[in-house]
Amino acid sequence: MPYAVDFKDVSTIGVESSPVAEALAGLRANEARYYKNKYDHEFAVQPANEAPEVLEWVTRILSEERGITISARPLEVTSFEAGGFRMAYVFYESGLAINVMYGIEDGAKRAVGFKLSQGMDVPDELASKFKFARQKSKLAGEIRGSFFVIKGEY
Repeated sequence: MPYAVDFKDVSTIGVESSPVAEALAGLRANEARYYKNKYDHEFAVQPANEAPEVLEWVTRILSEERGITISARPLEVTSFEAGGFRMAYVFYESGLAINVMYGIEDGAKRAVGFKLSQGMDVPDELASKFKFARQKSKLAGEIRGSFFVIKGEY
């Protein structure tokens, strides 16, 4: 059952099993605030096993575009449309968050973003392939992020 992420009272519900649960909850809340402010969209997540099609879509793009397989257990997912983009997120137990921004119209921007919760190491499957920039967040502390442009059609 999907539930809206509260970015005013940050909760670890759904991500309690993560060793960086507080930071991951803050990162998730940071994303919720962004979509509320930019698109007036309520960011709602659900357990990954309740929406396997979202996880499969993200997993397929990672595999086909860059040969990446994430070893961490997926905890929560969401998928929605906002601002001409189909968006999908997967939040992993390790503290990793992956989002796919897929422009609906031909020629629109399409990319995969990686965000690392404060306190987690860069996953081995990403360490040699990406450099991560740092940004500060009131909700998430320090977030490290990277991305790549999607070339294929999904």
